[in-house]
Amino acid sequence: MHAKDVLVEAYGRIKDEVHAAVDGLSPDDLNARPDGRANSVTWLVWHLTRVQDDHVADAFGLEQLWLSGGWADRFALALPKDDTGYGHTPQQVAEVRVDSGDLLTGYYDAVHEQTLRALRGLHADDLDRIVDENWTPAVTLGARLVSVLSDDLQHVGQAAFARGLSAGR
Repeated sequence: MHAKDVLVEAYGRIKDEVHAAVDGLSPDDLNARPDGRANSVTWLVWHLTRVQDDHVADAFGLEQLWLSGGWADRFALALPKDDTGYGHTPQQVAEVRVDSGDLLTGYYDAVHEQTLRALRGLHADDLDRIVDENWTPAVTLGARLVSVLSDDLQHVGQAAFARGLSAGR
């Protein structure tokens, strides 16, 4: 198995987990915030998708689907268009709401497909390419892809936990 095949497999697992966390939830359950301040399923899935969209697009020289695919307009959030959710306050988390899980999974699926297209075109030596010199050491494409994968898996796990809490209400 080549490195790109491992990455395609790993990112495919995120998609499965995103759908498992979202599918069948009512808008109230999607937007519910455990203890009234924690992150909702909606915020967690939106955020992990925004990060994947932002970071993968940047690393591969692509446009973010949030903007180019019209997703920012569909979500119509009262946040800056380039916001990915990093450092959000509880008040900002409250701004990220949806009326349907289809919006969340639709955006995620579009980003997932763009990610897979980028991954399938990889060659092994591409993973050593520097994509961010703002860190020491500079971030390689391989490190960036693993970082996004790790972040997405953590957030989708949190979304599954929040889903379980809302189901018990």
